Amino acid sequence: MGTQAALSSFSLSPLSSQTFLSSSSSQSVSFKPFLLPFKHVNSAKSSKARTRATLDEKDKNPILVKEQQPNQEVEESVKAKVDPSGFLETLGGSESPGRTWMLIFTAEKQLKGGRYFPLTAVQRFDAAARRIENGVFLGPIGFLTFEGRFSWKNRILSFIFEQIRIKIGPLNPLQIGLGQKDDREPNTKDPFFIWFYIDEEIAVARGRSGGTAFWCRCTRVTT
Repeated sequence: MGTQAALSSFSLSPLSSQTFLSSSSSQSVSFKPFLLPFKHVNSAKSSKARTRATLDEKDKNPILVKEQQPNQEVEESVKAKVDPSGFLETLGGSESPGRTWMLIFTAEKQLKGGRYFPLTAVQRFDAAARRIENGVFLGPIGFLTFEGRFSWKNRILSFIFEQIRIKIGPLNPLQIGLGQKDDREPNTKDPFFIWFYIDEEIAVARGRSGGTAFWCRCTRVTT
C-alpha cells in the first residue's frame, strides 16, 4: 500500500469526503456520507453473557442468542423492532449500479475492541444484478477494487470475487481475473456477511471471521 507517510497524508476522518481519480483521468470522484449516522449510536452496558450469531436449526435465520441463560424478552424485542425483509433493497437499491457504503468502524470478535477504519474503504452492493465491489481508495495515488457476485439468503450475503482492478495515478486501471469462471451460487463456504441492521443511513454486519463492521451510506459525486 506504500509507505506509512504516504498513507497518512490521505487518511481523513471517517465521515469526511474522499476523492480519487476516475478511469477517464479528466474527472475525479468523491465519496461523501449520505447522512450522518451518529444519532443512532447509544451507549450500552456490557453483559457477562456474551452474544453471538448463530443459525436457528428450524428456519435457518440468523438470530442473536446468549451463550448463558438467553434473555427471551430481549430477543423478542429485537425481532419485533427489526424487520429484515427490506434489508437487501435498502443495502443494494432496486436498480443498477446499486448503492455505496463507506466502512467506518470495525469491532473485533466478541466485541472485545475496535477502531475507526483509517482509509477510504467503500463497498458497492447491486441488489438488482447481485454484484458486489469492495475497494480502497487513496486519492490521486489510485485505488484497488475487488469485484464479483453475491447471493442473499436469510440475511446472509455470501460472495465470490471474480476480478481485481488496480489504478495507479493517471494511468488507466489494470484489470486482473481471479479465475472464478464457474457460475455456481456463492454460499457460506465462501466469505459472507450476516446483516443485523440496515437502514438508509447505517448498516451493521458480522463477517465470517467473527468481526463486526459498521458502514455509513455514501454517494458517489463526479466533479
